[in-house]
Amino acid sequence: MRATVLHSPGDIRCDDVADPVIEKPTDAIIKLSASCICGSDLWPYRGLQNSTGPMHMGHEYCGIVVEVGSAVKTVRPGQFVVGSFCLSDNTCPHCRFGFPSSCEQREFMSGAQAPYARVPLADGTLVATDEIPADDLIPSLLATSDVLGTGWYAADAARVQPGCTAVVVGDGAVGLMGVLSAKQMGAERIIAMSRHKSRQDLALEYGATHIISERGDAGVARIKELTKGVGADSVLECVGTQESMMQALNCARPGGAIGFVGVPHGVQLDGQGLFFAQKSLMGGPAPVRRYLPYLMDLVLSRTINPGRVFDLEVPLEDVAEGYRAMDERRAIKTLLRLQ
Repeated sequence: MRATVLHSPGDIRCDDVADPVIEKPTDAIIKLSASCICGSDLWPYRGLQNSTGPMHMGHEYCGIVVEVGSAVKTVRPGQFVVGSFCLSDNTCPHCRFGFPSSCEQREFMSGAQAPYARVPLADGTLVATDEIPADDLIPSLLATSDVLGTGWYAADAARVQPGCTAVVVGDGAVGLMGVLSAKQMGAERIIAMSRHKSRQDLALEYGATHIISERGDAGVARIKELTKGVGADSVLECVGTQESMMQALNCARPGGAIGFVGVPHGVQLDGQGLFFAQKSLMGGPAPVRRYLPYLMDLVLSRTINPGRVFDLEVPLEDVAEGYRAMDERRAIKTLLRLQ
């Protein structure tokens, strides 16, 4: 089959690769309905994340089960499924505590920018729908696999509550999903920090009440101005740079909470500064499997439309253009239709 392979920074290709096969009794093989390019895929693409040898890319996926291992009990061939980018057994102590992204058997999904994919730990990772969903819902269901689940975790970790003021740092796909999530959780005021018109427009569509284009200290000053010097109750950090993390920390009020989901690159925090700031920090890989059933129901009932975040669609053969468009910020998120 043809699949996306990163050979070296900037060198992404659609290559011939071996078809996936069942390797363990807990595996499933799915025929993907769609996949996509994640913002985190850009880190190795830009050479900012170490990689050795060719990498099979892609960790966001949904589709039809075509084969299962002998130990798989909860999904069967013919079902439409969505799975988390973090593979988990959903039974270990960490999974039962609500953190399947720290499962004792955790693996990270790969190779999903392809027509078929192997999903390890299928029973704990995959969630099936009652029936095959309508075609127009596929992009939104795909979003629940990572980008929506990650934005939701950012809002949850930031303790967004009805009536609160939430700030979203980052206007990429995860940041926009953070806006949507904060709206669903009842935030009264949602401040999106963005410099790009198309992303500002989508943030407003998803529920942002204010847009701030300033960054760094100037951005913090604008937040303080809007909150009469108090700061935000909840801050969603969705980038992963030193500047974005400091902006998030400085935007939050004493006693406030920061949910950080941007994969950190070069971030360093001062312990004494954190001590006197008196702000909560929660982050890391999103426990998407915890949220999947609820988020999928919101999509299937057409309560939310996270699929709007895909503003570019290309065939798998043109995946390199999808990467370039995101790298150059010509696209928020690229959808790869596979059927």
